[in-house]
Amino acid sequence: MSGDGPEHDLVNAGASGGRRLMRVEDSLELSRTILHCSKQGLSRTDFLQEVSEALLDLSGCDSVEMRLSDGGLHYRWETTRRPEKRAELELVQWIIRDDGRVLPALPNKTDLEHFCRRVASHDTDPDIPCFTRNGSFFVSDTWEPLARAMPGDKNAETQAACIGGHYRSLAAIRFIVDEKTIGLLLLKSEPAEFFTEESIQFYEGVAQTLGLAIADKRAEAALRERVKELTCLYGIAQIVERPGLSVPQMLHHIVRLLPPSWQFPEITAARIVLDGSSFTTPGFRQSTYRQSANIIVGGRRRGVVEVVYIAQRPEFSAGAFLPEEEKLIVAIAREIALIVEREEAQTERTKLQNQLVHADRLATIGQLAAGVAHELNEPLGSILGFAQLVEKYPDLPAQARQDMERIVRASLYAREVIKKLLVFARQMPPNVIPVNLNRVINDGMQFLEARCAKAGIKVIQNLATDLQEIHADPARLNQILVNLVVNAIQAMPVGGTLTISTNARNGDVVLVVEDSGIGMTDEIVDKIFLPFFTTKDVDEGTGLGLAVVHGIVTSHGGSIDVESRPGDGTRFTVRLPIESPVTRDADDDDQLR
Repeated sequence: MSGDGPEHDLVNAGASGGRRLMRVEDSLELSRTILHCSKQGLSRTDFLQEVSEALLDLSGCDSVEMRLSDGGLHYRWETTRRPEKRAELELVQWIIRDDGRVLPALPNKTDLEHFCRRVASHDTDPDIPCFTRNGSFFVSDTWEPLARAMPGDKNAETQAACIGGHYRSLAAIRFIVDEKTIGLLLLKSEPAEFFTEESIQFYEGVAQTLGLAIADKRAEAALRERVKELTCLYGIAQIVERPGLSVPQMLHHIVRLLPPSWQFPEITAARIVLDGSSFTTPGFRQSTYRQSANIIVGGRRRGVVEVVYIAQRPEFSAGAFLPEEEKLIVAIAREIALIVEREEAQTERTKLQNQLVHADRLATIGQLAAGVAHELNEPLGSILGFAQLVEKYPDLPAQARQDMERIVRASLYAREVIKKLLVFARQMPPNVIPVNLNRVINDGMQFLEARCAKAGIKVIQNLATDLQEIHADPARLNQILVNLVVNAIQAMPVGGTLTISTNARNGDVVLVVEDSGIGMTDEIVDKIFLPFFTTKDVDEGTGLGLAVVHGIVTSHGGSIDVESRPGDGTRFTVRLPIESPVTRDADDDDQLR
């Protein structure tokens, strides 16, 4: 197309150096350039810069300014080539009307902002020379006064405005992005008489193309961010479904999904912190540009998800993070919390299943032990009785008397084993009375301190003052103490320190027995309360001591925990409720009798 006819050419009359012949081809080419930029996935600043450069090249203007709002973000972008070449993105506060609509005009009282406000609100009068039929504003010389009054104002002739400033030619053109967003395009030139009404009509068409391009770019950007968000969440779901991964391993994989899901992945780093453990991507460091979300599990903060930009970009002056990214990081933190809750629920379920199996095993062994104990009691009593009668025979040889003494000792030992079996099987009735745990410890340690001293063990007692009484069987509490202390003595073959402590906590009385002995592995700790399990030699223990302790503690409605490491000693913690279920059991037994 040659552009010789009036249907092809628009004259942009300006001063020397600004005169251009505007053609329809120019309009089409500029529109294609703007729409092409919107399809390239450019960042906000890159898009605005490309469009501004195209407008400057086509129009011959010295400055292009675009005013926009994006959600709660209000900004102006200006590219100039005279008096100096620069590009600037600035956050500003536009005017917000009573109906909530944002006008891209500053709230100050300057004449320029007065006209910008009128153009943005479409409150113009085509009969006034500086306004076009489509509501755009242009002035040929900003140094000359203009009528400033609003249409219908009787004092219009008495009011005058003089915009002034460096640029003597100025045009302000309104464009629509969507039903909520109005944009403003300002073209500025140093020479006066640069714009004509015909050239402004040309730029009005370009401005509407710009509005469509921005709307299209926003839609594509929102779709792109949504795709990244869904890709990230889908990746997390895939990681969760992988068999055999622990929570730390999952977090190690999840944190790598975060940087590609943010607006600038090349400068993005991420970190997930859970219960003090940290999982990071390469290059993570503290930054001014930081976004985070807490990991809340069971109403308690357990950690945080952090995303940072480790370098600065021009866009950050208009907000570093998108609203979609704020939602995404919250969703990721919520997914991690669900992972933790699920894993902890599975661990607790496994623990309860093991406890159920253990309880069933104890019940079966208890029934067997009770039967065996009753069967052995009668013959054992006969052996012990006859051995004691034989010992009283006056003419018994010395060797035979010694043998009888061995038989009596062995029988007494066997009777103690049977008592333990009966206690374990709960065949012996409890004698529940109010008892002070400190008193039980003081009485019991009178018989054990000598044995400790002989073994080179230092005993430390940290007993809480004014310890509340509990309802319990004092003989069984003593049995707990004796078994735990003897177990500690045997764990310190070359001496050490035995610490016995008491305190009250959360409605419980707590007994702690701690030694500095050889300790135990996790495998042994898992089995120590099983009946007949022992690491001692055959003649050193029956494997019932800790099983009996466990039975006594649970029968009182309490709990016992063990902490131990090889070489670092062992710590038993017994918790007994002040109001023990044994009290109710004893009352029930009395009523049955």
